[in-house]
Amino acid sequence: MVDVMGNAAVESGLLGHETDAEMLAVRLAHAQRLGNMGWAEWHLHTGETIWSDQVYTIFGRDPGQGPIPLPQLAKHVEPAYVAALDRLLWSAVQGVEPVQAEFRIRRGGELRDLRVVLEPLMAPGGPIGLHGVIQDITGRRRAERLMSESRRQLLEAREQAAEERHVMLALRDAILPDPACCPSPPHTSIAVRYVPAEKTANLGGDWFEAAPAPDGRLLLAIGDVSGHGLPAIAHMAQLRHALVGLAMTGRPANRLLDWLNELVLHQLNDTTATAIIGHLDPETRVFAWSQAGHLAPILVRDGVAGRLDQPRGVLLGATFGRPYELATTRLIPGDVLLLFTDGLVERRTRDIDVGLDQVVAVAGQVPGGDLEEGLDRLLSDIGGPNPEDDACLLAVGILA
Repeated sequence: MVDVMGNAAVESGLLGHETDAEMLAVRLAHAQRLGNMGWAEWHLHTGETIWSDQVYTIFGRDPGQGPIPLPQLAKHVEPAYVAALDRLLWSAVQGVEPVQAEFRIRRGGELRDLRVVLEPLMAPGGPIGLHGVIQDITGRRRAERLMSESRRQLLEAREQAAEERHVMLALRDAILPDPACCPSPPHTSIAVRYVPAEKTANLGGDWFEAAPAPDGRLLLAIGDVSGHGLPAIAHMAQLRHALVGLAMTGRPANRLLDWLNELVLHQLNDTTATAIIGHLDPETRVFAWSQAGHLAPILVRDGVAGRLDQPRGVLLGATFGRPYELATTRLIPGDVLLLFTDGLVERRTRDIDVGLDQVVAVAGQVPGGDLEEGLDRLLSDIGGPNPEDDACLLAVGILA
């Protein structure tokens, strides 16, 4: 009875050990699949080669063919990596520390990146073979190459964007008048701010003009052509140059807008634009102006700012045959007149009326005697440049 029980216990223990070994083998195989790695042994004296199941998968080899012997391994490596494999094998049999290298094989027409770690199988007389761990790192290397290529493309795009921005700003500077050279008729001061969008792709067609007319009045104009980039800048140049030429006729602002509307309709395809054009008489201080779909100017008087009532006028390029009205505003000493494009007040995160109210609220602090400092403070108070759009601001102060 004791013998039977003893034998049963032994058999139970053996079964337990077999179960543990099987579980360990299953877990090891699962770990190899997850890490896409396997192990191999090459015995130098006997020529015996042993592979784990995952190595067959890595090489795309049928287990029925058996493992690849060490002398034939180079035939399965891409030619450019044979020298690296030779150095790895030589280092492995010469030392006692593990060595590693990466090389490529071709599996079913596809290149695969492998990392191999080898260490010698030592015996009293020296190494008798090699033990290695082989891992397929193709996915990791592919991701690294993609990341490297993406980083390279990003750097190139940034460099190209910076170059494009430099070109576009230089082109705008060549087209628009120098703000420092704006005329200052008697009893009048003028200041201009052009603030480019922070994003290169959003540089647009904002423009201004301040120049003496043949009859002694001062031509004041500001506008914005639809679109962004070089096409918008090119259309802006055509529109502004056309205005400079047409203004030499001495015709009133509403008639100039009629002609510009015809130009946009017939010459600037798929383009629209907004504009304000006016003449300021330095003697009478009357500002006679018209607008085409543009935001009304802001008048600052005695520290109080408010928007002027707009005469009727549709967007340039929107329709033909609808006349533009002419309005007149009499200015007095101390007044400041602010003409601006919508980039000053528009933001993607808020309604345009909120931006207008904000500009009106801070505009009252712009002094007629120091427009330069006043415009800088205004731009700072409203939050600085608009990242999404250009902004142009033309200020006229009436002196005593």
